[in-house]
Amino acid sequence: MIIVVKNTYKIYYIVFFLALFFSKAIAEPTFVQSKSLDSNFYLGLNFNNDGTKMYTVNAGASDAVIEHILTTPYDISTAIVNNTFGVSRGGDTQATQVVFNNDGTKMFIVNHGNQKEIDYWSLTTAFDISTATHDGAFSISGQEARANSVAFNNDGTRMFVVGAGNMSQHRIHEYSLDTPYDLSSTVTHLNTEDLSSSHNYLDGITFNYNGTKMFIINSNQDRISQFKLTTPYDASTLSLEGNFDVSSHDIQPREMAFSNDGSKMFFIGDKNDKVFEFNLSCNWSVIDGACDDPITTSDGGKDILSSIESQTATAKQIVIHATTPVLNRMYWLRRHRANDKLSNQNIKFNFSNSMMASLSKVVPVSNKTNDVLDKLSDNWSFWSEGSVSIGKTGDTSTSSSKDISSKGITIGMDKKISKNKLYGYALRLGRDRVDVGSSGSWLDTTSNSLSFYGTFPQDDERFIEGILGIGTLKTDTLRKTTTNYHAGERDGAQVFGSINYFTIYEKEKFNFAPNLRIDLSYTELSKYRETGSTALVYKNQIIETGMISTGFTVSDVLDFDSLTFKPNGGLEIGLDFSPSSDATYRYLSETTEYTKSIDQDSKNIRANIGFDLITEDGLSIMTIYERNQSDNSHSDTLYLGFGYIPDDNSEYALTFDNDKASLNYNRDLNGFDIKMSSNYNFMGEIPDYGANLEISNKF
Repeated sequence: MIIVVKNTYKIYYIVFFLALFFSKAIAEPTFVQSKSLDSNFYLGLNFNNDGTKMYTVNAGASDAVIEHILTTPYDISTAIVNNTFGVSRGGDTQATQVVFNNDGTKMFIVNHGNQKEIDYWSLTTAFDISTATHDGAFSISGQEARANSVAFNNDGTRMFVVGAGNMSQHRIHEYSLDTPYDLSSTVTHLNTEDLSSSHNYLDGITFNYNGTKMFIINSNQDRISQFKLTTPYDASTLSLEGNFDVSSHDIQPREMAFSNDGSKMFFIGDKNDKVFEFNLSCNWSVIDGACDDPITTSDGGKDILSSIESQTATAKQIVIHATTPVLNRMYWLRRHRANDKLSNQNIKFNFSNSMMASLSKVVPVSNKTNDVLDKLSDNWSFWSEGSVSIGKTGDTSTSSSKDISSKGITIGMDKKISKNKLYGYALRLGRDRVDVGSSGSWLDTTSNSLSFYGTFPQDDERFIEGILGIGTLKTDTLRKTTTNYHAGERDGAQVFGSINYFTIYEKEKFNFAPNLRIDLSYTELSKYRETGSTALVYKNQIIETGMISTGFTVSDVLDFDSLTFKPNGGLEIGLDFSPSSDATYRYLSETTEYTKSIDQDSKNIRANIGFDLITEDGLSIMTIYERNQSDNSHSDTLYLGFGYIPDDNSEYALTFDNDKASLNYNRDLNGFDIKMSSNYNFMGEIPDYGANLEISNKF
């Protein structure tokens, strides 16, 4: 038995070290496929912005750029020749590379031959080489005897040319352009980086999306060299990270290209006249070793950071959305504290979600029997409030913009103990949507919360309001890049609380109430992983929030013959003292973790204006428009609540069946039975609502 155990452990260790070895090996590019070209002497390779077109350069007799259509983006097996455009201008042209400006309206051809130039062309149709017109040529003869490849930085103000002055000189030349992508403007040679001591015959040059990595093809040594640049697009700060040997595919590599998100690498070989496609386990990395932080090395890095920020901010906003309707309710009660019956509603729940079903059981409800709406006890008052919110957070240098929308319904009940003292609880269902950037990434969060609240008077003018709540949330995520969709699903749980102290000053029907409020919350988001070839894995994230706010509310009463109108408003200034929240993540294929600290502290201004409308038969309508402005974001929210104090001739009920709500109202009016009903799917993407009216009488 002991021997078996020992052997088992030996096997375990062998498997463990083999796993380590092979996990390291798969960090290198994974060969996918190759595409044979229709003739020989191919030197150049590039793609348009979305990978639906591929361009190769034939430096042979045709001396032309060949445009291929890819029916599947960045899938070279789907490439079909669409156009061939000759770029020879007489003499020894020998074109070796083609590049474009960002919008595809300019094309640049490297003239490898005796002319020692970079030819530039205008395209009347973006990325359509058949519409190209030659504009001029920029000579590099002062720096280099022979040019092989050219690249630009992401705004076109820097140009890089690699060449071979002779067989012993292998250099990178850096130029500045006064006008982006305009070689007819002032172009200044900045510096030369000589790689002759370590590299033999430089052919291709390209950068990752932000210039922190540079890639060079060393054609005589059959390898692709990867460099790190400590200063983006500054070749003088380069340091070699490693090399990727391509000799098993082609012994004369010439040019390389990447997909826009850096998850695929391609190179073209002169010996076999093929294009080779590779998947990268680490975006923008062709060498062994740990991946770099995807936020800084992926062209979707801004979306990744924005998604992390959005999940953090959404957890915070859900707490605000859960507490604000309760605060609105208590504010409404203060304006109507002289009434005994306050928004009495007949509410029925039916939820398929087990958690929501269990939460809803704490709310005493009446059931409909034979379409007769039973009325609840006068001891409890019921209320509901719906909200719709839209907002936006602006783009920054590191994070994409965010378009935010939210909607929800809150149902509550409370019981008056005295004129100014009450307690109750509220149930909220919400949905928050964040559209990230412009690539199609998004987050969709559904939330449920249960809040307990109460008002505790110190005397007739001074009050303390308290809220204590719990909640759950579920977030579906989609991160879209040029070549991949990365989907994920994440759960979360929350606890939150709020204490509000205020003093009421009344003069006749005018009311002024300054306040001081503290809001606290604790949220834990579960770990989750994305789908896709370059998926990210996220660890648990803790989000703690704290806010102190001070401001005031005002209200007035205007009485009319058949209704009462109560305008109201408020202003608050808040100081967010929430600590930063750390999000930890890694590539699925790697073990190295990265941590991003999300700052939450900010200053906020919240202003609102609204009114209460109360009819003579007891129907109450409450609406509030609220504007919330912080450092780099804002939101606009509309709250709408209905209440009704029934009399002997009317019946009222509100039913919630999963995501659908229905309202029923019956009234006996001078012997006529009036029945009104409506329904609304408040959580659906597409509005779904309807209404019905019946009038009947017995003769």
